[in-house]
Amino acid sequence: MSFRDIAAALLVVWVWGVNFVVIKWGVHDLPPLLLGGLRFVLAALPAGWLIARPALPWPYVLAYGLSMGVGQFGLLFSAMAYGMPAGLASVVLQAQAFFTLLLGGLWLGERIALASLSGLLCASVGLWLIASTHGANMTMLGFALTLAAALSWALSNLVVRRASQAGHRPDTLALVVWASLVPPLPLLAASLLFEGPVRIGAALADLSWRGGLAVLYLAFIATLVGYSVWSRLLTRYPAGKVAPFSLLVPAVGLCSASWLLDERLTMQQLAGSACVLTGLLIHLSGGSLFARLRRPA
Repeated sequence: MSFRDIAAALLVVWVWGVNFVVIKWGVHDLPPLLLGGLRFVLAALPAGWLIARPALPWPYVLAYGLSMGVGQFGLLFSAMAYGMPAGLASVVLQAQAFFTLLLGGLWLGERIALASLSGLLCASVGLWLIASTHGANMTMLGFALTLAAALSWALSNLVVRRASQAGHRPDTLALVVWASLVPPLPLLAASLLFEGPVRIGAALADLSWRGGLAVLYLAFIATLVGYSVWSRLLTRYPAGKVAPFSLLVPAVGLCSASWLLDERLTMQQLAGSACVLTGLLIHLSGGSLFARLRRPA
């Protein structure tokens, strides 16, 4: 990769890592479902007049929008509103890679490599270590909602893989933008039902500049800028060269949460986070390492 593209990948890593801190700021001012609805209203603005519709049948776009927007981010925002620390959320959400692995094997019949199973085992130990610390600086509800968000992310990955198996090759940014048309209505309806018009009105009336900037960051920087740069890198390089950069996102999430939110993790949570990230590293890179070890000297 060229120096410029490495810098671009690191920029996306920083944007997506700090994203968890911004979500925490956002849910401090706005109810989580309302925040999610507003994020996707703004993210969908370029659809139609700036970015062409992805070459994909509408059922795929609808399924992706529901799983990614309503599922992943609706649950993640709720998790962080109900007691999930930003730094830990950035780590636990990486369970999506292993949910994708398992569901891909069950639903799509994909082969599960030995390295991926080893990574899954290591990450499972890490998640167990993190889950067992509930009550310290994390609620069990927040942890469970974050795992559910990771499962929803995995489902959106499988939608894209299923579309690929059917012969479709959609542009990633176009898919994200047009799929953003799907979540606003269900998220805003759920906000009205569960969070109530009184709470919504009070939150909008008292919205601080930090809360307003959080909505703009989530919609334009994390979504449009992040995915546009990432999709450009994926068109220029093999996925195996680009994907490992995603390992740095939870590292940035942990550091930025410690710096900007003064979050402090217990030693057990740090050990669990290390196990999850090590498992993810084995999953992404272990196959080539195992192949080298099996190769005759």
